[in-house]
Amino acid sequence: MMTFQEMVQNRRSIRDFQEKDVPLAVIQKIIRDSCLAPSASNGQPCRFIIIKNREMMKRLSDESKNNILSDAAKNPAALSKEYKALLSDEKFNVFYNAPCLIYVAGAKDLRSLDVDCALAVSYLMFAAARDGLGTCWIGFGTLIRDPELKKAIGLPDNYRIVAPIILGYPKVIPAPLERKEPQILKIIN
Repeated sequence: MMTFQEMVQNRRSIRDFQEKDVPLAVIQKIIRDSCLAPSASNGQPCRFIIIKNREMMKRLSDESKNNILSDAAKNPAALSKEYKALLSDEKFNVFYNAPCLIYVAGAKDLRSLDVDCALAVSYLMFAAARDGLGTCWIGFGTLIRDPELKKAIGLPDNYRIVAPIILGYPKVIPAPLERKEPQILKIIN
């Protein structure tokens, strides 16, 4: 069993996965572990959508890419040239052809939703690393606006996606990136 320190040191953002299915029971266990994360007033607002269908993931990727590019056309400064080129590439899948996508979502009007979901996702990522799986939070995957597509994935109208997380068995675990020293602004004793 991995120690907490090993999990913290070994968790990486993975974007290249083995062609290997992640069993639903494993995904459900990881999600159960993510629900142990703290939440405001113990509200436990996070809801999960598990997608293991690559055709659906491609549709969701295309929807997100189109919406991001459409928004960028109205505000060109909002998207770098590199990202615009990447998102314009028909072959690029924002979910990196991962075998599994987990949407972490919740009620739109909940003030603490972003923080609550972020905490749950951090637990999810550590649980996945513990089980030999890789994850990556895909910010480009949140912009699903098509009502039919939302309905197809089971996202209620009053919910929003906070975190699209891809999950799978990594082909390789990359070396750690250099980390800066903590920037402590002040210590008051």
